Amino acid sequence: MTVTNENPSGAGQDDAARFTSPFDIEAPAGAEGWESLYPYYALLSEDRRARDDGKFWFFDGMHNPEPLYPFDTIMTENWWVAVSQMSTRVWPVPPALGIDHRIINGYLYVSPNAVTDPEEIARRAEVFGVRAGHYYGNWDEIYDKWEVKAKDCIERLKAIDFAPLPDMEPESSVFEHTGTYSSYRLLTSYGDLIHNLFEMGSYHFEMLNLGYGAYLTFREFCQQAFPGITDQTVASMVSGIDILLFRPDDEVRKLAKLAVELDLAEVITSHEDPHAALAAIGAHASGEQWLAAFEQAKEPWFWFSTGAGYTHSDRAWIDDLRLPFTAMRGYIEALTRGEDIRRPLDAILAERTRVTGEYRSYLPSDEDREAFDGLVEIARKVFPFVENHNFYVEHWHHSLFWSKVRQLGEVFVAHNFFDDHEDIFFLHRNEVYSALYDLIIGWATGTEARGVTYWRPEIARRRAIRETLSTWSPPPALGVPPEEITEPLTVMLWGITPESVQEWLGVGADGEGSGVLRGVAASPGKVTGRARVITDPEQIHEVEQGDILICRITAPSWAPVFSKLGAAVSDVGGIMAHTAIVSREYGLPAVVGTGFATITIKTGQLVEVDGNQGTVRILEEAEK
Repeated sequence: MTVTNENPSGAGQDDAARFTSPFDIEAPAGAEGWESLYPYYALLSEDRRARDDGKFWFFDGMHNPEPLYPFDTIMTENWWVAVSQMSTRVWPVPPALGIDHRIINGYLYVSPNAVTDPEEIARRAEVFGVRAGHYYGNWDEIYDKWEVKAKDCIERLKAIDFAPLPDMEPESSVFEHTGTYSSYRLLTSYGDLIHNLFEMGSYHFEMLNLGYGAYLTFREFCQQAFPGITDQTVASMVSGIDILLFRPDDEVRKLAKLAVELDLAEVITSHEDPHAALAAIGAHASGEQWLAAFEQAKEPWFWFSTGAGYTHSDRAWIDDLRLPFTAMRGYIEALTRGEDIRRPLDAILAERTRVTGEYRSYLPSDEDREAFDGLVEIARKVFPFVENHNFYVEHWHHSLFWSKVRQLGEVFVAHNFFDDHEDIFFLHRNEVYSALYDLIIGWATGTEARGVTYWRPEIARRRAIRETLSTWSPPPALGVPPEEITEPLTVMLWGITPESVQEWLGVGADGEGSGVLRGVAASPGKVTGRARVITDPEQIHEVEQGDILICRITAPSWAPVFSKLGAAVSDVGGIMAHTAIVSREYGLPAVVGTGFATITIKTGQLVEVDGNQGTVRILEEAEK
């Protein structure tokens, strides 16, 4: 990252320190023409230079840590609209508009838009108060209805099916006088698939912005009432709430406990390969009972993505059983040692009660205490949705969605367009529609479709470009640092604040400096240990007891390995990011939003993580 003293057009800052201009970023050699992989509206352009060069852009490594596949842009384009319309057109959030997107060298950069005119903020606040007040006042009832809508959307996604077009249309199409045929069903099924994704995307953010907004309001009250209070202390007052994202891990713990009870402990711990373990369990006298419990736990709790759920490469537990079985072996070993493997929920609740009571007692008047009580109550009420929606949307729904896209990819393989069903991800969703129609034309006419010769070399070209882009390290920020940030998700989820931006300005792209990284103090405690740098979910299986996890961001499905960790550190994230929440609920020290941890720290280095102060210190190099 380069810090310059340029004054970009529209920035309104004289000689202000800024990040590298997004227009000065060059493509790595061999990736020329990368722009052709993505839609025109997601790219930088000269006609938008005056506006885009004067804005602050940060890398969304939380959801898309790697160069985007063309098809995977459906997820980013989905939330580009879904998040933004809620803040801009539905509620609207008084000081915030939407979150803009640009793809730069294949990586997603985002920029929150703000409302700065006091009169406009006041006008929006009046509308927001009426609309948001309705949701806050009827939260439980609306949330119950939300769950029904989400589950119905998932059930309709399950029902979507793709199959190669038949050599001859079945007789039922003729004798039942359907009037529509396999070609029509294939096209409409694809349309249903895309519309289902966008439908769930809309549900995703129906209540989420309000959830973050309620917490942000409580946080601002505490910061004014208790000068110097930390984000960590504020967060502790809403911790200890049982949420769905812990249910998959709880299911793994129950399976571990059942294995010990059924004398299956050694059968499971002696097999690293999950499928070998399942075969051995099936041959055991008590195996049938355990396997029945395992099958019951899988649906839906193993539809748990190993990543954020926004990219097709984030496979779910149901596709790859290694993570839950690795955790299960650890839990079984702990149980045989007589240890308690339950989350420390009672201790967290006790601390929540203590901290809340302590700070409430500092308030000088009944009026202040009444306001405090109301704000902490609504923050606790909305908090479960902030996390629970994640299981329904990013994990259960998105994992199913990616499996359906792969099924469609098999149709293209069967019709000789692709060599592998994974090739479909090198096409943008709109290109898939065109390719489907090309396929149907060939089927209908008996003439070889153009796609048979067109797509293989084009996919090879795109694959080579994307592989080259993956060697580039995206800087955490570009453009002009903001004076203030008012968009709730940007602050609470990504942890982007003026303070964190200034920290980034003070660190070079090579990560060299004092050996100390600063971030958000996300979960209390101070631990020293050896670093384990994880930049790919595949590496999570390498975690050993006592490791300090260093990552871009954790996925909720990594929770089972947290029992092995000494502490967690992430490049991105705020006080309400999943790394922060899971760490607090597991009693694990954590620092998030460091910006540079994964490029500064190496696996094996001795590091000190201070979750009280928000610092990560490199103490010595890796052991030889």
